[in-house]
Amino acid sequence: MTDSAYIIRNYKPSDFARYSRLYQETARIEPGEHWPSPQKLREGLGYPNYSSERDLFIVETATGIVGCMNVVSEHQIGRGILNCLIHPEHRRQGLASKLLVHALRRAKELGAAAAQISMRQGDSAAQNALSKLGFSLVRHFRQMKVNMADLNEHETSQAFLRCCHLQSGEEASLTKVQNRSFAGSWGYHPNTVEEITYRLGLSRCSADDVVLANDGNRISGYCWTNITSESEGQIYMIGVDPDYQGQGIGRRVLLAGLSHLKSKCFPVAELTVDSQNKVACTLYESTGFKVHDDILWYEKAVS
Repeated sequence: MTDSAYIIRNYKPSDFARYSRLYQETARIEPGEHWPSPQKLREGLGYPNYSSERDLFIVETATGIVGCMNVVSEHQIGRGILNCLIHPEHRRQGLASKLLVHALRRAKELGAAAAQISMRQGDSAAQNALSKLGFSLVRHFRQMKVNMADLNEHETSQAFLRCCHLQSGEEASLTKVQNRSFAGSWGYHPNTVEEITYRLGLSRCSADDVVLANDGNRISGYCWTNITSESEGQIYMIGVDPDYQGQGIGRRVLLAGLSHLKSKCFPVAELTVDSQNKVACTLYESTGFKVHDDILWYEKAVS
């Protein structure tokens, strides 16, 4: 297909059905990935501080949308995160490179000093393409998984009994402990109460999925669980207030979170961790998690 057959422009609300179809068709051709449902896609377009009509770019032909790239602004840490999808039948046409021009311009408008994008380590074609576009490898994360059947049920259930669930009205407290727990961590952008509340209100999410360790009326640590597929639960985030680190709180909330996921009959739980966070890696390995895949982060300065 010639370049003139492709049009790159900003997303419009009326594009949603065709935008969703891009993911559905890609999932049909490339099954096995955790492709988002139409509902998840719609929810993703509604995040606080994100404008789908300014931050999302699409590639279209006469027959439909065949690619997209969005920019998620994390202005407090000076970066914009890029997410890209090209329909399998339209790859190797230079579409990602063309989308990148628009995305980098938007990232600069949003005040980003750098644009970052992540991918699986096995995607050598994408890695080579990013290198040619001026991106360099900056961080290595590990995706780890554990079989629920291998967990010590007594240990997980006892940990759960020493914790409780997040209650409605505690969103500000969760936001505070999360920001304190991850302050200074690579790639962490401080959250607002509005953002935390929005995420808790997403489909298949609730306050019940956040397990807390408390010291009186103060949250000392938490484990936020999530659902990635019908067969996998996720340890989405674990945080321990700096005042309570080194006291075994992280292990307690991790085990309690796994107990919560096991009660929902998930056979497997997964998580992603920075390979340079040795304390967290050691904790997960001691609980039975094993490396399943590697996630690489690439970065390009926004000039």
